[in-house]
Parts: sequence; structure tokens; C-alpha cells
Amino acid sequence: MKIVIAPDSFKESLTADQVAKAIQSGFMAVFPEAEYRLLPIADGGEGTVQALAASSGGRIETISVTGPLGEPVKAKIAFSNDGKKAFIEMAEACGLHLVPGNLRSPLQTTSYGVGELILHAMEQGASELIVGVGGSATNDGGMGMASALGYQFFDDSGELLNGRGRDLFCVDSMSGTNHDKRLDEIKITIAADVENPLTGKNGATYVYGPQKGLPDGRLADMDEAMGKFYQIACSHLGKEVAHVPGSGAGGGMGAALLLFAGAQLKKGIELVLEQLRIKEICRDADFVIVGEGKIDGQTIFGKAPAGVAACAPPQAKVIAICGSVGKGYEVLYDHGFDAIFPSIPALLPLEDILGSAFNNVERTARNVAALLSQERE
Repeated sequence: MKIVIAPDSFKESLTADQVAKAIQSGFMAVFPEAEYRLLPIADGGEGTVQALAASSGGRIETISVTGPLGEPVKAKIAFSNDGKKAFIEMAEACGLHLVPGNLRSPLQTTSYGVGELILHAMEQGASELIVGVGGSATNDGGMGMASALGYQFFDDSGELLNGRGRDLFCVDSMSGTNHDKRLDEIKITIAADVENPLTGKNGATYVYGPQKGLPDGRLADMDEAMGKFYQIACSHLGKEVAHVPGSGAGGGMGAALLLFAGAQLKKGIELVLEQLRIKEICRDADFVIVGEGKIDGQTIFGKAPAGVAACAPPQAKVIAICGSVGKGYEVLYDHGFDAIFPSIPALLPLEDILGSAFNNVERTARNVAALLSQERE
């Protein structure tokens, strides 16, 4: 019996690798003789660097960049063996995990450190970049990143803006004269973890702003500010990107890389699945186990569990183990899922749930395996 375990991370509690090991531990209590393949997955958000670097046998460096609140943070960047390809994960520089809960506000955060990671990759001689976009604490439209790359944004008094989320409300003009000219030569691919457009009810601000700390009362005006910023920037650079699916990823980072860095966009999960040869590995699997912190109706839009499920062969059972189940999850049963199991055992304080995540996943996996063993008898 072959069991492929290919989960994404559980945000703020377990890495994808830790989730995979917890699931394996639970299953081995029931199926000790099975063949296991552990394939930690990322879809453009957290873990993308590690997943892609592992697939290419590359190396990982850690450098200091500007964090989401403007303070220095340590961020990982990976390079292929020959150094020609670099893997960047925006969450390394401005991830939600880098901002304490009581300080979360996309009005105050910046993506400047992402631009610094791109600069470092170019300085090291990389000619191709893959940038994982997701898991950010920012909703600055990528203005911070663009500022690091030499673009300048001004308010109506001609004052230079810093590139925090609040600066979206103040942009009156911009200049691209000083942008790093190496951007005109390098190939950049965006690995986006969602398909949301930049603005509107399904855009970056309305869908992801609240989880980053934006009050409901500020959603409309920040969405409007995001739209006006891109009207100015797109007009100046002669390119329209706001309606491209995935442009709303990473608080507008998808749009920013398309516009300011000449990038092309690809679904993050498709890129990772291709690099890891998931379809080939799953070809003879009996069970394919997927997972992420929360599974809901949004999961089908470019998220890792849905991508892996699409790679499973017809004979395999696809089981999802997640932290919690949210609104609209039922649609997944029409997209290759056989069963979905949440692992949170009771209503508990958030810190208790996050701290017990490994045990919760392990216990749930064991219960799932026990159920499957009865079915096979």
C-alpha cells in the first residue's frame, strides 16, 4: 500500500514538513508496513522557497532585509545549484508571522524587504527568479517592493513616500527613471497562491485585509486607494494589470511584480507540483493525504490541497486533514476530495490550538487511518 502525504503548512503553527511528519506518525500507528512518500507542498505562500530549493538540489542563504514594520528581519533566499535561478518567498520578508497580533495593520506594513531580496538575487548573478507571493502581512500594493527597486512615489506636495500601506492614500505621481535596469533583462515568474483580482469584493483588500488586521470600516476606502494607485502607476508605465487573475495575491504584490518588474504570473501550486513531479509520484498511490490550516470554499482557487487532489489517480482516495473547516468547503467534494477532517478538538484559546497543532494533526491522522483500515477489511 502506498500513501502519499502532501500537505501545505498550517499557518502560524506548523510548517508543511511538520504537518507531513505528524500525519505519517498517525498513519503508521495503523499502517506500519505501508510505503510512505512525504512531499511538503507550498502554493506560493510560506514554504515555497524550501519546496522549490529542495526540488532543484539548491542552497539556501539567509540575509537581513527590511521587515514588515520597518525593522530588520532575517529572510531566506534559495539558489539553484548553478546559481542562475533564485527562489524568493515574500513571506520571508513581510509575512504575517513576523507581526505580533496586537500590531497587525496593513496600513503600517511594507513589502520593501521583498525588493531587497530581488536586488540580492540579481547581485548574486541570478538570471531567473521565481517569487512566491502569499502569506503576507501587507496590503501596500507592492509599493514598498517597487520603492526598493528604485521606483519613486510622491504625494501632492512632491514629498517622497515610504511605501507603507497608508501611503496608498497619498500617491499623486510617480517616477520610474531610477528603477534598477537589471529588471529589464531578468526573467521573473510569480508563483501566486490565489486567483483574486487586485480590487473589488473579491480583491486583495476585501478578502485578505481583515486577517491582516484591517478593520471592516476601512475596507472600502483602502480598496479605493489601491485602485487609484494602480490607475496612476498603470497610466505612467502604459500597462494594465489590475484585472489579471492573481494580481491581488500578497496584498497586491502580484500586480506590482507584473507592472514594475515585467514578471509573468503562474499559479504557485502548478509551478510547485511540476517541480516536485507530484502527478508521477501519485500515479500508483492508494491514498493521497492533503492538508492546510483552514479548508473552505477558497481552497479550490489555486490552493495546495486542490492542486494535489487534481494529481491523484482515479483509484486513490483523497483525504484532507486541516486545522478547521470554513464556509463553502462542500464544493471540494466536486473537485476530487473524498473526505475532509478538521483536527481542532474543542473550543480553546488560539494559543492553545496553535501550540497543540502537531498532536492534533497526529491524533486526527490516526483516527482517519483507523477508519480506512476498516474499509479495507
